[in-house]
Amino acid sequence: MQDPKPVYLTKEALQKLKEELHELKTKERARIARAIAEARAHGDLSENAEYDAAKEAQGRLEARIAQIEQTIANARIVDENKIDTSKAYILSKVRVKNLQTGTEQVFTLVSPQEVDLNEGKISVNSPIGKGLLGRSVGDVVEIKVPAGKVKLQILEISR
Repeated sequence: MQDPKPVYLTKEALQKLKEELHELKTKERARIARAIAEARAHGDLSENAEYDAAKEAQGRLEARIAQIEQTIANARIVDENKIDTSKAYILSKVRVKNLQTGTEQVFTLVSPQEVDLNEGKISVNSPIGKGLLGRSVGDVVEIKVPAGKVKLQILEISR
C-alpha cells in the first residue's frame, strides 16, 4: 500500500475538523443509537423501514468519521507566513483576468476540505486550482473547465 497523500490545511481548518469529529462521535452516534433502538422496539426488523433508515444513517456517519480521521492523520499545517508569493501555491490569493470576457476574479487556493465558493476558495485539485498552481504573475494559462476552455492571466499573487 502506498503512503497516503498529505492534506495541507490551515490551523483553523484542522480545528474545525477536530470539532466536527468530536460532535459526530459523541452526539450523532448517540442519536443514531437511540433511533436504532427505537426502531428495534417496533418489532419485526425484516419489514421495518425506520430500522433500515437508521442503520443506513449509521453507515454514512461511520464513513464520515473514518474520512475525517484519515484527513486528520494526514494533515500538514501550512504556515501562511512562509508562503512564497512569487508563485501560486496553496493558500495563495490569486487575482486573474479572464481574457475572453475581460472580467477579473480573485481565487484563494485551498485544500479540498476548505472549499467555499462563496468566499472564492477553490480547491487546488479543481481544474482552475491545478492550472494556477506553480504559476507566476503575468503568466497566461489555458484551463479546460466543464464549459470548455478558459484563458486566465495572473495579475497578482498575495496571501
